[in-house]
Amino acid sequence: MKYGDFPKITSFSGVAGFRAHLAELGADMPCDDIVAHGPDQPLAAPLTVDDMTIGNRFAIHPMEGWDGTREGAPTENTIRRWRRFGESGAKLIYGGEAVAVRHDGRANPLQLVMSEATQSAIAGLRETVIAAHKEATGNDDNLVIGLQLTHSGRFCKPNDNRKFEQKILYRHPVLDRKFGIPEDYPVLSDDDIWRLIDDYITAAKRAQACGFDFVDLKHCHGYLGHEFLSARTRPGAFGGSLENRTRFLRELAAGIRAACPGLKFGVRLSAIDLIAYRPDPAASVPGILGPGVPESAAGALPYVYGFGTDAGDPTAYDLNETFEVFEVLRALDIHLVNVTLGSPYYNPHLTRPASYPPSDGYQPPEDPLLGVMRHLEVVRALKARFPDFTLIGSGYTYLQEFLPNVAQAVVRQGWTDFVGLGRMVLSYPDLPLDVLHGRPFQKKKVCRTFSDCTSAPRNGIVSGCYPLDAFYKKSEEFKQLAAVKKAAKTA
Repeated sequence: MKYGDFPKITSFSGVAGFRAHLAELGADMPCDDIVAHGPDQPLAAPLTVDDMTIGNRFAIHPMEGWDGTREGAPTENTIRRWRRFGESGAKLIYGGEAVAVRHDGRANPLQLVMSEATQSAIAGLRETVIAAHKEATGNDDNLVIGLQLTHSGRFCKPNDNRKFEQKILYRHPVLDRKFGIPEDYPVLSDDDIWRLIDDYITAAKRAQACGFDFVDLKHCHGYLGHEFLSARTRPGAFGGSLENRTRFLRELAAGIRAACPGLKFGVRLSAIDLIAYRPDPAASVPGILGPGVPESAAGALPYVYGFGTDAGDPTAYDLNETFEVFEVLRALDIHLVNVTLGSPYYNPHLTRPASYPPSDGYQPPEDPLLGVMRHLEVVRALKARFPDFTLIGSGYTYLQEFLPNVAQAVVRQGWTDFVGLGRMVLSYPDLPLDVLHGRPFQKKKVCRTFSDCTSAPRNGIVSGCYPLDAFYKKSEEFKQLAAVKKAAKTA
């Protein structure tokens, strides 16, 4: 399989051509013919959750920056990214940045860390968003800003971008093999987890002191919070039953609520997962990765190592336990959920539908529009079952020119409450304001899912949009990334 096996979005003749291709795929994706503008359009409607009124239906997903200092403070690159969040006009900055609660939980050596030394600088990021938002829109009315707190667990690289320093909760036969974890590698003890909970509480207190409206307790993308949800084979207080597997989340909520009166909560949740994928070695040729195929599940069936995964067929999903976790969230009085899927480390086509793979990925195993449809369907099912929750959807970037048409339709039809944007705002930060005000869609800024924003940090280069953002295109890092890509093509 090579690039171009699936039709590119730019090949469709308007909305009619886009719809015709969706029909060929059997994807019943909502898509409006005309995108309205003005205060009465669906994407402009305010919504209130947990006494926080959010002024429109665009949200900015939290990023995992690879451009902080070794101490975990933001740099000018980080500040620039947050400024663009504010300029976007989106009224929900959902988490802003994946901020580690302590050094050993960093996913890379330049990820932000919430500490006494970095607190004031991280508070400055919030002020940057507010100032930029006021400049772009004239006010900061109904602007809600959260901060995502995280520990990267199995995917920690706190000291060296080339070396994992994993913190794992249980032995995972597929991921241990895929990422080279030896049989005698230690598992986090319950005492380790209780100490980590204390670190989360301390970080939340600092986030509240910074002025953030809420904290996101990250439970997605294969990181530690997500791994708790699949820890069926772990003994003790944090594994086995769903009650035990949600103990980490419940203790975080109770501890933070006691220490931080008035601070609100959200959870970014990988609502489903699939088994890890790899490039098909039989179809790979020098310089071109093969299409994604599932890793072998031999010896791992029934597959009890995923959350929201079909135990009999780990290439399929099962929402039953996801529904049960939503009931846990309801009992915790947490109603703000940012819904994502899988992990960019081991099944990126599930998490981020794209035409082009990251350097450590594989060619798409399906038309990426089917991946977008999977995101929409999962959120729709959750919203139908839990209408009292406020949900943010993911996976919209691949829609490109048709993003506004689909975004308006899914909000109008009640499939989701918010349309979350990630990669797209790196290249086209003013997309929300253009849509809301009926301005021409700037096609030259549209993210084409080249995945350089992932390939760069995977190779120790700062994050950013290298193909379309002139700031990065003219940088020395652009030359480094070009050299990495050239080397990959000749490998």
